[in-house]
Amino acid sequence: MYQVPKVGLGVAIIIAAFIVSALSALLSYAPTLDILSVWHDPYYRHVTKFSFYQSLLSTLLSVGFALPVAHALSRRNFIGKSLLLKLFATTLVLPVLVGVFGLLAIYGNSGLLAQGVKLLDSQLPFSIYGLNGILLAHVFFNLPYATRLLLQSLDTIPAEQHKLCAHLGMGHWDKFRWVEWPRLRQQLPHVCGLVFMLCFTSFATVMALGGGPKSTTIELAIYQAIKFDFDLQAGALLAIWQMLLCGLMALLIQRLSKPLAVSSGSQSQSVVITKDTLSSQLWDWGWIVAALLLVLPPLVMVVLSGINSQALSVFTDSRFWMALTASLKVALSASLIAVVAGYAILLTSRRLRLNSRNKSADQVELIGTIILVTPGLVVSTGLFLLLRAMTDVFSFAFVIVVAVNALMGLPYVIKTLSQPMLHIEQQYQYLCASLGLTRWQRFKVVEWRALKRPFAHAFAISFMFAIGDLSAIALFGSQEFRTLPLYLFQLLGSYQMDAAAVVSLTLLLLSLGCFTLVEKLFNAHSKVGYVKSK
Repeated sequence: MYQVPKVGLGVAIIIAAFIVSALSALLSYAPTLDILSVWHDPYYRHVTKFSFYQSLLSTLLSVGFALPVAHALSRRNFIGKSLLLKLFATTLVLPVLVGVFGLLAIYGNSGLLAQGVKLLDSQLPFSIYGLNGILLAHVFFNLPYATRLLLQSLDTIPAEQHKLCAHLGMGHWDKFRWVEWPRLRQQLPHVCGLVFMLCFTSFATVMALGGGPKSTTIELAIYQAIKFDFDLQAGALLAIWQMLLCGLMALLIQRLSKPLAVSSGSQSQSVVITKDTLSSQLWDWGWIVAALLLVLPPLVMVVLSGINSQALSVFTDSRFWMALTASLKVALSASLIAVVAGYAILLTSRRLRLNSRNKSADQVELIGTIILVTPGLVVSTGLFLLLRAMTDVFSFAFVIVVAVNALMGLPYVIKTLSQPMLHIEQQYQYLCASLGLTRWQRFKVVEWRALKRPFAHAFAISFMFAIGDLSAIALFGSQEFRTLPLYLFQLLGSYQMDAAAVVSLTLLLLSLGCFTLVEKLFNAHSKVGYVKSK
């Protein structure tokens, strides 16, 4: 039995101390520890109800429409399918305000649809601000994500079962009922829970499209209480209330989610379709086209709108370059910290697993993913209150924003690296021990070469989350320190739509460019390494 590295425990202790400090500050400012007193306040009760209401509707729409889209994609092969799935993947890590700007460019009061309806001497029958806009944005971001998760579940159906259904002459409904639905049903609690949590803790979307007190969530109420009303006690109480609700929902999701059963048999990339009638073809292609029309036009509008006459004035404005520089510094720093911290935690947890101490390993990794239960805005609020009592809080703005963004990227780093790191250790642990390789030598010779791609993917995901985040910078931002998302939000708030379009396009290119650049660089390194090894 090998010795467990202590570095992961040290990182876990630092993270726990960081979170506990923030929560302690919240508790010290809370007027009462009777959290249920929030429910007796009419406004806070409305905010809580609306948070659950919009999350429930968003989940029903996103997952409800994702079911037929995933089913259609599993049955149909066409040119550009892989590109469409990559497009679906980008919405998960797309900076929120970029997607919001694209939706405004189409569905806004002066958007593409409004201009088209105006030519007919009419007006749009709905407003994008308020509940309508929140639901539309959440479906835009989460339907592709839910579709990919459900499609992965359908892809696990063995090829033999598809052939058996064809041999038995099963119709579409019978096959869906007896073969496909059991797979989807196993995945649905997990997908619904994830989408619900993402919508419940949504901040930038509600902040940009909320439309007033009637459409305010708990997170936005926390921000308003501290930033505008400077009611620290109300902000602290709401933050604790938010954390409690998120913790209860996380436990419920974990209880409802069950691991997928593993079926024997080969997986097939093509599905055998029997009784493929014209109506079934129209049904499938209708859902695929509808999903494409939901996701693609806003992104296209971001590109088209970003090329305008205001581009020169934006690019010559010092505020833009200061925001861009700040965004890159925050994203690079947070991503590096998240990857290093995630690697350190997994060094410890994987050795615990291989020593048959799975419960201890789960506890170490759980500390790394604690930000999923304590949203970034809640942590930021606690740190704001903690530092306010000791020093000028805005002098530590950069450090706090980097730390919070690193914490927010850490769960995705752990999820990306956990299985590859465990497999590498299982494969090479005895060889490395027999050769007497030190930890640094083993990392350099074995792990870095084998894990370049997972490391790159983890870095790219955390980079994209950090560069598009608005929750941390919303509290700590100022005229001297603001990132591109905050600058974009300020432009949207002052109705400088052309300038906002340029900034949106810049954010979009930065996000997608990061993924493309990392993929090309590491593909090139992989090919070079392969040639050298031969």
